[in-house]
Amino acid sequence: MSAAKVRVLIAEDHGTMREGMRLVVEREPDMEVVGEAADGREALRLARDLLPDVVLMDISMPGMDGLQAARGLRESCPEVKVLALTRHADYGYLTEMLRAGAKGYVLKQSAAAELIRAVRAVAAGQCYLDPAVTGKLMSGRRAAEGVEPKEELSEREEEVLRLIARGHSNKEIAARLSVSVKTVEAHKANAMHKLGLADRVAIVDYAIFRGWMKND
Repeated sequence: MSAAKVRVLIAEDHGTMREGMRLVVEREPDMEVVGEAADGREALRLARDLLPDVVLMDISMPGMDGLQAARGLRESCPEVKVLALTRHADYGYLTEMLRAGAKGYVLKQSAAAELIRAVRAVAAGQCYLDPAVTGKLMSGRRAAEGVEPKEELSEREEEVLRLIARGHSNKEIAARLSVSVKTVEAHKANAMHKLGLADRVAIVDYAIFRGWMKND
């Protein structure tokens, strides 16, 4: 029995761009496009109806934009993963989309192979950031400027933070490291306290700054 295909919904207001993304996605034997939307409101409706694995979400769309749609999906369909798609290699856009619940951020101008890598990673529950974005943020030192640990992180604390930044849940990290979920939570809390980090987005920011988010 063949494995289920990754089901993708495309939300993009430009028809030519939607068609191009459809062609890129559907030439992959393990992926299929289940719907297309021209604005955030339509994307939200279709995502609720179709429950795709991944929504390729343009940020700038008329009416309801991708940011608002991502927030709506986080509330109504948290199992549907959002991959932000934009021309903006901008820290502000990245942070807002991550806070809205997006699991990845890829640039429209990147190669088709980059888009496919991003879809696969996000579908698998990982966080994926376009290398062009992380490179810009690292060079500008904006992602974690001024963050110095109150104490040095232990090797295990750093390992836990790296995995959280990549999108893994506490349960997944516990299984991977052969420890309990409570142990993972303790390492996470200790590391966040040492670094003064408030939430998952702040962890991703710090991971970008440290160069941990380079995609293999």
